Amino acid sequence: AEAELLAQCGVQDILIAMQPVGVNIERFFELVIKYPNSSISTIVDDEEIRDKINLEHPNLKRAAGDVTNVADVCLATEGSEAVIITLGSGRSRSGRVRSEGTQQIIDAMQRYGVKRLVCQTTLGAGDSWSNLNFFWKRIMFGVLLRPVFEDHERQEQLVKASDLDWTIVRPSAFTNGAPKGLLKIDISPEQRGLTLKISRAEVAEFLITSLRERSFLYQAVGISY
Repeated sequence: AEAELLAQCGVQDILIAMQPVGVNIERFFELVIKYPNSSISTIVDDEEIRDKINLEHPNLKRAAGDVTNVADVCLATEGSEAVIITLGSGRSRSGRVRSEGTQQIIDAMQRYGVKRLVCQTTLGAGDSWSNLNFFWKRIMFGVLLRPVFEDHERQEQLVKASDLDWTIVRPSAFTNGAPKGLLKIDISPEQRGLTLKISRAEVAEFLITSLRERSFLYQAVGISY
C-alpha cells in the first residue's frame, strides 16, 4: 500500500525495504507494470524468492540482499529521492532487524546524499508509553513482545541521532479493515481511551503524507483510532 501511494504521488525511485513473499510477489509485479513512470525496487535475502521475481521490466531493479548489510542496502538506495522504513521481523519475537537494518539504511542514505527519511516504529515508544493500556504495557510489550519493543526503541534513537530530515511515525496495532476516517494524529502523552488499532491503509496514507508535506519534520508522531 505504501509503495502504491508513493507511485501515485509521482515518486520516481521507490525502495520496498522488505522481502515480498507469497501473494505479495504477484502484487509487486502488478505495481511495476501499473506505474511505468516509477522505478520500483525491493531487497530479498533468499535466492529462491529472487528467482521467482523473474519479471523483466525497465522500471524493476532486482537484487538478493540483506537489510543489515550496508553493501546490499547501498545497491538499492543509490539514486533514490527518499526512504520510508517499515521494517518488521515477521513472526519472530527476537532479533534486531529493525535497529540494525535502520542503521544500514541511514549509512547508505548518508553515503548517497539522500536526506528525507520517514521511519515507522510503534505507539508506546518514547514518550507515547503513557498512551497504552494495561494489556499493551504489561502483557504485550511487557512480556510477549518485549524484545520487539526494545528494538523499536533502539531504532528511534538511531533515527533521531542521524543528520537526516527525519520523521518518526508511531502507529498502534494494525488491522486489515478499511480506513475509518477517525484517525487521531500527533497524539499527546496525556491522551487516553484510544482503541489502539489502526488500518494498514491509513498508516500507509499517513506515511506518504508525512513524506510529501514535511509537516512533522524532526518529530515523532503517534497515530491511532
